[in-house]
Amino acid sequence: HPTMAALNQTSLQPASFLLLGMAGLEDLHAWLSIPFCLMYVAALLGNVILLFLIVTERSLHEPMYLFLAMLAVADLILSSSTVPKALSIFWSLSKEMSFHACLTQMFFTHLSFIAESTILLAMAFDRYVAICNPLRYATVFTHSVIAKIGLAAIARSFCVMFPTIFLLQRLPYCGHSVMPHTYCEHMGIARLACADISVNIWYGFATTLLSPGVDIVLIGVSYILILRAVFRLSSKDAQLKAVGTCSSHACVILMFYTPAFFSFFTHRFGRNVPHHVHILLANLYVLLPPMLNPVVYTMKNKLIREKVTQVLCRTGQ
Repeated sequence: HPTMAALNQTSLQPASFLLLGMAGLEDLHAWLSIPFCLMYVAALLGNVILLFLIVTERSLHEPMYLFLAMLAVADLILSSSTVPKALSIFWSLSKEMSFHACLTQMFFTHLSFIAESTILLAMAFDRYVAICNPLRYATVFTHSVIAKIGLAAIARSFCVMFPTIFLLQRLPYCGHSVMPHTYCEHMGIARLACADISVNIWYGFATTLLSPGVDIVLIGVSYILILRAVFRLSSKDAQLKAVGTCSSHACVILMFYTPAFFSFFTHRFGRNVPHHVHILLANLYVLLPPMLNPVVYTMKNKLIREKVTQVLCRTGQ
């Protein structure tokens, strides 16, 4: 009977999930909300200011800054799709989340993460061309190429994440709806299912190796080539300048991938890692890069630093 089958199917899918936040650290929720809230506000302010500057200042319509603008957008989506809900859990406002809202949150969290990884790879390529092939730079990075890179980042992350929605919807959950986490992520949802989730595990593993994994390898290769070119430069000044332009990007890469890969590998292999450590790591990679990226680039980049100071002075008057 078709309606019976449909009924069975819906009853196996929970209407909503109950998110517990930092399971095992409930007494600290109010305290944890303070750094979370401050970091989130800093991330919002930093990225919005950076975006505003890059959009309004003609002198910043250069490839490097346009990539920075894309990074800021990805950071805003990454932190805004996760942190507000985490705060509402910490403040006991609402711990519930409908099944579809949960899938939507998972989709946008992972989507912005993969997009950001793609943009970081494009930035590494940008630095590589700027240092190893400076004469061809203007012809390689035209505005249309940059627009295509932006679209490719979105298309790629969409193609990687779209199947996970169906992979999670097909699973029966048998009334399991309590999630010890502050936001919904692919494996966190899959683990609640009362069926074999090996497809989800392998898909998650393959996509992690193929999207951020491949990006890291290619970024590494571009940096090896950059360093080789830098050490061939005759003057010390030129060497320092080249290293300077790459150092901020290198900082951002380390901040972005380190907590993410820690989180990923402890999820897969860290059976004895306490659960709240998992969750803290998972929150670090949606909070730290969005907060620190604008800071790193503003401190390391003279032009952005000058523009920020100008804007602050204007508003201060």
